[in-house]
Amino acid sequence: MSGSIPFYQKHHLHYDRGYRSKETQSKVSQYQASSRYSASGSASAATRSRGLNVSSHSGLEESRLSPSPKRAKPTYLAVDKDNQIIGYVVPIFRGSQEFATGLSDTEEARVRDTAAYMARRDLFTSGLEMERSELISRKETMRESAERITLNKRIHEHEEHFKRMNEDSLMHAPEFVIKPRSHTVWEKQCVRLHCTVSGWPDPRVVWYKNNVALDPLANPGKYKVESRYSVHSLEINKCDFDDTAQYRVSAMNSQGELSAFASVVVKRFKGEMDEFLPAPRRAITEVGPVSEYGITFQTHIVDKFGVSFGREGETMSLGCTVIIYPALHRYQPEVEWYRDDVLLSPSKWTHMHWSGDRATLTLTHLNKEDEGLYTLRVTTKSGYETYSAYVFVRDADAEVEGAPAAPLDVRCLDANKDYIIVAWKQPAVDGGSSILGYFVDRCEVGTTHWIQCNDTPVKFARFPVTGLVEGRSYIFRVRAVNKSGISRPSRVSEPVAAMDPADRARMRGTSAPWTGQIIVTEEEPAEGIVPSKPCDLQVTEATKNYVVLSWKPPGEKGLEGVMYYVEKCVSGTDSWQRVNTEIPVKSPRFALFDLAEGKAYRFRVRCCNSAGVGEPSDPTEATTVGDKLDIPSAPGKVIPTRNTDTSVVVSWEASCDAKELVGYYIEGSIVGSNVWEPCNNKPVNVTRFICHGLITGEKYVFRVRAVNAAGISQFSQESEAVEVKAAIASPAPPYGITILECVRDSMVLAWKQPTFIGGADITGYFVDYREVIDGVPGKWHEANIKAVSERAYRVSDLKENKKYQFQVRAANMAGVGIPSLPSNTFLCEEWTIAVPGPPHDLQIREARNDSLVLLWKPPVYQGRDPVNGFYVDIKEADAPEEAWRGVNTKALEKTYTKIKDLKEGEKYVFRVRAQNKAGVGKVSDVTEPVPALTKPGTKEIVVDVDDDGVISLNFECGNMTPDSKFVWSKNYEDFTDTSRLTTETKGTKSKVVFNRPGEEDIGVYSCLVTHTDGASSSYTLSEEELKRLLEISHDHKFPIIPLKSDLAVELLEKGRVRFWLQAEKMSNNGKVDYVFNDNVVSQGEKYKMNFDKNTGVIEMTMESLTPADEGTYTFQLQDGKATNQSSLVLIGDVFKQLQKESEFQRKEYFRKQGPHFIEYLSWEVTPECCVVLKCKVGNMKKETSALWHKDRHQIKVDEHLGFAEGVLKLEIAQISKKDAGVYEVILKDDRGQDTSTLNLTDQGFKDLMNEVFSVIANSSTPLKITSTDEGIRLYTFVSYYNDLLQVTWHYKDSAIAFSDRIKSGVVGEQLWLQITEPTEKDMGKYAIEFYDGKGGLRRTVDLSGQAFDDAFAEFQRLKAAAIAERNRARVAGGLPDVVTIQEGKALNLTCNISGNPVPEVTWLKNDREITSDEHCILKFESGKFASFTITGVNTSDSGKYSILVKNKYGTESGDFTVSVFIPEEAGGKKK
Repeated sequence: MSGSIPFYQKHHLHYDRGYRSKETQSKVSQYQASSRYSASGSASAATRSRGLNVSSHSGLEESRLSPSPKRAKPTYLAVDKDNQIIGYVVPIFRGSQEFATGLSDTEEARVRDTAAYMARRDLFTSGLEMERSELISRKETMRESAERITLNKRIHEHEEHFKRMNEDSLMHAPEFVIKPRSHTVWEKQCVRLHCTVSGWPDPRVVWYKNNVALDPLANPGKYKVESRYSVHSLEINKCDFDDTAQYRVSAMNSQGELSAFASVVVKRFKGEMDEFLPAPRRAITEVGPVSEYGITFQTHIVDKFGVSFGREGETMSLGCTVIIYPALHRYQPEVEWYRDDVLLSPSKWTHMHWSGDRATLTLTHLNKEDEGLYTLRVTTKSGYETYSAYVFVRDADAEVEGAPAAPLDVRCLDANKDYIIVAWKQPAVDGGSSILGYFVDRCEVGTTHWIQCNDTPVKFARFPVTGLVEGRSYIFRVRAVNKSGISRPSRVSEPVAAMDPADRARMRGTSAPWTGQIIVTEEEPAEGIVPSKPCDLQVTEATKNYVVLSWKPPGEKGLEGVMYYVEKCVSGTDSWQRVNTEIPVKSPRFALFDLAEGKAYRFRVRCCNSAGVGEPSDPTEATTVGDKLDIPSAPGKVIPTRNTDTSVVVSWEASCDAKELVGYYIEGSIVGSNVWEPCNNKPVNVTRFICHGLITGEKYVFRVRAVNAAGISQFSQESEAVEVKAAIASPAPPYGITILECVRDSMVLAWKQPTFIGGADITGYFVDYREVIDGVPGKWHEANIKAVSERAYRVSDLKENKKYQFQVRAANMAGVGIPSLPSNTFLCEEWTIAVPGPPHDLQIREARNDSLVLLWKPPVYQGRDPVNGFYVDIKEADAPEEAWRGVNTKALEKTYTKIKDLKEGEKYVFRVRAQNKAGVGKVSDVTEPVPALTKPGTKEIVVDVDDDGVISLNFECGNMTPDSKFVWSKNYEDFTDTSRLTTETKGTKSKVVFNRPGEEDIGVYSCLVTHTDGASSSYTLSEEELKRLLEISHDHKFPIIPLKSDLAVELLEKGRVRFWLQAEKMSNNGKVDYVFNDNVVSQGEKYKMNFDKNTGVIEMTMESLTPADEGTYTFQLQDGKATNQSSLVLIGDVFKQLQKESEFQRKEYFRKQGPHFIEYLSWEVTPECCVVLKCKVGNMKKETSALWHKDRHQIKVDEHLGFAEGVLKLEIAQISKKDAGVYEVILKDDRGQDTSTLNLTDQGFKDLMNEVFSVIANSSTPLKITSTDEGIRLYTFVSYYNDLLQVTWHYKDSAIAFSDRIKSGVVGEQLWLQITEPTEKDMGKYAIEFYDGKGGLRRTVDLSGQAFDDAFAEFQRLKAAAIAERNRARVAGGLPDVVTIQEGKALNLTCNISGNPVPEVTWLKNDREITSDEHCILKFESGKFASFTITGVNTSDSGKYSILVKNKYGTESGDFTVSVFIPEEAGGKKK
């Protein structure tokens, strides 16, 4: 278990060793339950075989009972059945530890499992079954042990015989196979130096400290030297600063001598005091500790007490079970208990008990004085074992609610015959309100009557008690008081007698049985000699209540008993007054009371005896009566770190310049609860403390107060929150071992950092190597004794052309981790290639969604020429090898680059190659896949310039751990010139301050936060950025009042002139000077000033401007050290224009007193292209008239104008040139008149028409394509067409020259372009451009491709249809619908026929074709005229006749009806 426990838990004073596993408790209970039975069983079994029992401390018990067993030589004792030692048996053969126990590793494990199994079965089976099972197991074990011992004995004898036969060939000088390794350890930690030595004959090994041989017997318990099977070790127990030295191990035999060196450096925790446990008290003889019967005792402390919590007034017992092997009857180890390294003695407060196997300490009545680290030390003749745990004592409930806790540690600092100075420590809990002071009570020993010594509470934690009876003994107690009440009394002090210290020493000296002291007088006292003056008089303590003086007696010896008179005088006078007028004091120490507070005094002392009074001593410096001791300042930064699942290590910076510091109180609070609980009730005088009893998983914050006699300081700042959970562990193994360079006898290795560093920074690496011969690896050898911090190391002293494997281990504060897997096998041969080796130590920084920064180190092997650049390759993590591609085409000079344009969320891998003149070298190892992703909470470096002009780079990290640190660098290298930069870190924020910003500071600044998931950022300080920051810095150093607006001028009503500006912010102390032409002007009739400090508006107004006001106006501002000014120059045309505008505004003011135009006459064009003339009027009434004129002729408009609307309008529906002219509106009533004129001639009319054209153009539809029988037509529609509209048609961006084939025109609101008989040459882009006097508007259409093909095909179709329609056979006319004719008459009808070719003509009667004959003559002449003639009609000719004309283009018919009547019939019908 010890290997997994962090070092500071194992060795720090407050480590809670009570958090052991249930498995350990189970094994201990099994051992206790079966130890006696096993011992008796072993004894009986051995008696039957030999009559003697050979026992040893085997590895079984060692692994059971001791988490860190000591390596002791095995001993073999002969004991009887009662376990009484009766002799010592020398074993026949002693081999390795495996043979000494008689068990192999497998057998020993099986025995261990069997023993555990039997112990569990003991709860459920009978004793008979247990005995039978154990007997069978023991027989098997003994049989196997005997066989193995016999076999190894034969092997050993064979080896010894071979050595004797070949002694000369085997002899060689000592050689260190493994040299001792240097160590840096913490104070009170154990360290072991070990080495492996080969040589024949076996070398003699001696250890030296600073070239002085070490003798373990002369320093029992401190050093332990072991030598086993060529492995030699030196163990140093509980290291202190004296153990920091160089240690040498010397191995010597008949063939020579060889030495190896290792250094041990002992460090202490910052601020921790020197604390050492006293050396164990034991019987020492001339030759050191006695090892009775050759026994080496093994001591194990089990069933230990843990960190304990009690309350004042309760009883607490602490106990441990102590197992001493071998167990000897009537053997009594020395058992001692310590509190805070102070040996405890039995008293009414502490009772100690030893039962033979258990040590118990009982605290009968807990008080806060009992809080501390308790240590049990068990000392035997072979050494000692210790165990420690902390005991916390909480305050008892207050008798009065809100009253403070009781003071503690009441003691007497100085005792004299008429006073005793009592001191105490303030409590940690004040009850919720500050402590007003303390009452001191005294009680004469032998009575129970307590008397209060002071009427008013004293705040100083020391008080002189007077009014005592000389020679009597007293005890004291102290009570604290606040506004709620008085606390419980403290534990009483030790008794002290009120007498002169010299008398007390004399009484102690004559009481030899009490103290063991005997007073011996050097010579007889001389009589009749006046003593000389005392020396070294000084004020050792001064408060407002008393002053303590101390001095040294005169130097002469043999004087008669000397006593002293003390004198005082007020500083500045020479009037000395004797203080002790009645009886001189005997001791060289005296306290003065009743001094006036605030006054300064000087003191001196005279010696006296029977011969007289001597000369006075030199007076002291002036001492002002008052409390010289100040309350300490608040402690500094508090840093909590994880420890165990229920404890946190809290460290802090000591209070600055604190005098007579008593210690510190620590308080903790769960985050968010705002409830503070004391972590200790007894001040600790270190700056590091382990707070126990916390809730696992909760987050706590801590604060610390310092304590001295003057009082308790303010609280420190609260610490960062820390989660209560287990602390750091040793790191995981490194990986990725590669070769960076190889020469004939050395190789340079590189490896990657472990994936898990154990929660603490890696402090170094250890490299091992082994030779591989014919594929068979040899033994591992250490390559470096001292840890290397870099991830690259040169392994020297290798053999050329040999093959080697390597392994690497990482170390941190928790220890050295397990080694890596063996590397590939590398051949040690010198590289001769011309190109460089691979770069190494690739690191990824500043991963973002689209970029990251890659860092690397240059190759160790440069090649034939120096490296002059690098190439970076990239590929997706899951892409094949063929996907590698270069990031840069030009070689990089620096060993870092920012890779951009990454795909968010994609994982990438990288590699680097170096180049020299010979070419590009080997590729580096590939990085681990890294995603291009900005992690939540990522922040960037922010540049800041403060109010004093200090430029700084600031970085904040929100996911820091307690071990996190900010690491700043420039160009990704450590700062070389620290004088230019200052780094400041506070909590989760850190910044770099530029001390003297300049060109030397240009570069890339980066910050990395350790122990995070890669929190980092960078900032590029370029030359331009530096220049900008320096300008801002200058503005901050020499501040100006910022202005929201500079000085400006504006015109107010009546033409008044206002000069004004507005400042950002000014205080009430700000002031303004108004300057005109370098002369300060002030408030008066001409100038009116106003300064509104709330808004920052500063203004000056003038009624009007005159020529004398031309010049420069300036407002000068001042606010503290900040200044500013703004000027406005009004001269020349600028001033004249302003003056003119002012006069105009004055006139405008008076104009607006009657009817007037608010907005003068203007025009607008509606979407319907209607022109509206309008003006906005004001101050109208019913009698006001509005007259419209054009070219001075009145226009008749609607007489009922709506003045309430305030707008006059005149609409022109379809504007043309005739509408051009000058329009005028006149407003008139009894108050006056106002006129507005609008000129719509020349340019005015053009502007109007251009707006009309713009509206027309914007109303145009997109240009479209249509086809006719003549060609292709392009057209657009507008909402309104004006004859003045100018339109231009374009073909391929050139204006079209119109001809008979290409024409344009307007039909209604349609504008068209006709292309007659189009061809492919007419394909292209056409546009119509409307002119509006500005940029115009162009509508385009592309007559090409499919559009042209479709239009052309449609044209061809329409053209053919037109031709067919034009040439088809037609009956043009000439035939009536009905012909009524008298019988006998001749009928002749003729019609026109058209068609090309000439159509065929057919006549039909009643839908039946008729032919020409004598009666009906049908003719078709000239291809145009068809005639129908009946020479004499008769009734049979009546009917429906049709003419049918037909050619290839079509057929058409004409119908008519012939009705023949007889005259008689007609007449009859009339009748």
